[in-house]
Amino acid sequence: MQYRNFGSLDFKVSALGFGAMRLPTRTIESAGDKPQNRIDEAEAIKMIRHAIDMGVNYVDTAYIYHDGFSEIVTGKALKDGYREKVKLATKSPTWLINEAGDFDRILDEQLEKLQTDSIDFYLLHSLSRDSWNNVILKYDLLKRAEAAKEAGKIKHLGFSFHDEGSAFTEIVDGYDKWEFCQIQYNYLDIENQAGLKGLKYAASKGIAVVIMEPLLGGKLANPPKDVKAILDENGKNLTGAEWALQWLWNQPEVSVVLSGMSTMPQVEENLASAEKSGVGTLNEEDLKLIDRAITQYGIRTAIPCTGCQYCMPCPNNVNIPRNFELYNSSVIHEDLNGARFAYSRFFNKENHASECIQCKVCEENCPQKIPISEWLPKVHEMLG
Repeated sequence: MQYRNFGSLDFKVSALGFGAMRLPTRTIESAGDKPQNRIDEAEAIKMIRHAIDMGVNYVDTAYIYHDGFSEIVTGKALKDGYREKVKLATKSPTWLINEAGDFDRILDEQLEKLQTDSIDFYLLHSLSRDSWNNVILKYDLLKRAEAAKEAGKIKHLGFSFHDEGSAFTEIVDGYDKWEFCQIQYNYLDIENQAGLKGLKYAASKGIAVVIMEPLLGGKLANPPKDVKAILDENGKNLTGAEWALQWLWNQPEVSVVLSGMSTMPQVEENLASAEKSGVGTLNEEDLKLIDRAITQYGIRTAIPCTGCQYCMPCPNNVNIPRNFELYNSSVIHEDLNGARFAYSRFFNKENHASECIQCKVCEENCPQKIPISEWLPKVHEMLG
């Protein structure tokens, strides 16, 4: 295993971190109408412990993962001496906090589920400009977190992030004691969310940067044939996952890359890839291939939306860029089911394409001159 600096902290972190969001599951009978998926505890524990035995020293979970069971299984996996071998990270579900005391109540619950006296790295989960202002600052949760540090319940404080780049900068600058952060970042998200600028900005302040979604929810592990053909040109025979991971590890600002592994073969493949990782391991020709792959993904885009937001706000609250992003994702990655799931599960219905009233106000402001009112019905027909 290769190890990397963790911001300005005196800690060498394994290049690969174990993300406990996509643990192996099995179907069980339930009292309701539908069977339910539950974590396959034996297999999950086996996978986590094997990764630790092979050098992984950072394990990441969260209050909500696997309907609240991820922390329980992670706690079980870290028994028998494994807790002492790793740094444990979990997250405070900020959207469930309705008063200041909720922070402490949830933290105590997490400590019990994880069967530990202290959490090494505690994150305020999924911060955005809205949650920063209306939860973190409103309830003065930073002071709550500092009190938890003084009490020994947590050792280091950070945040995970999902919003636009300017919000990331505001949050980083809004508190001078951040020790680490977690961002979605991969070779297709260079300009999305925190992006490359956010990565470099946080690192310049000595803040460790933990990478989530390095494979874009698994999509980069199985690139379309035309993209794969480009990546295969150098004859290295790297898998899609290896290309994506090595691209991240090639960057000195990256502290650790989390992978939500669901099978033992995935663990083995990622461990082997991490062993070969390092800054400067990709040469100029390798990086040119990835740039061409990025371009090819762009060619596959159906709607030429750049996400500039000039079409917003919509008079009827349609989130036009997000609708187009999901539609394009279904085409780019040949993953209609994934886009439909995101459309129905993680996207408010009042913002759906179906709410378009054909007023065409948006089209007057679109720099790309996209016939938005024609596209939105197609989007809903495909994803709805």
